Amino acid sequence: MGRNRRNDVLTRWAIRIVSSLVGIAVGLIASWLILPGFHLSTTGLIEATVVFWVVHLAMQFVALRMLIREPSIAMAGLLAVASTIVSLIIVSIIVSGLSIRGISTYVFATLIIWATTAVADMTGRHMIRSRRLERRDG
Repeated sequence: MGRNRRNDVLTRWAIRIVSSLVGIAVGLIASWLILPGFHLSTTGLIEATVVFWVVHLAMQFVALRMLIREPSIAMAGLLAVASTIVSLIIVSIIVSGLSIRGISTYVFATLIIWATTAVADMTGRHMIRSRRLERRDG
């Protein structure tokens, strides 16, 4: 039983990490395709996805764990958007294969990436829930 439990935990973490990385990558690609001031190279996509994930994760941890004790859904959403734009600014400074020109490009890219990561997060949670129900019923 202990081994199955450990495998379940690892699988849940893997699903969350992969869905997060996919959501970020899709958001970056969509921003590149939609926004004229958003430029991204192939190497930049890989680097930006990983760096964005790490920075965003750290920012969410700090914001949700240290700044706010019990956030409401609205506050959590606002923090997610704020941490997305700050992460995007940091990533654009660090990653040479990503360049963003114009405040409106930052704003729209933030909204695109926020939306794709939210969908990816919901998809990951659904996958985890489905696996849990399958294991319980099967």
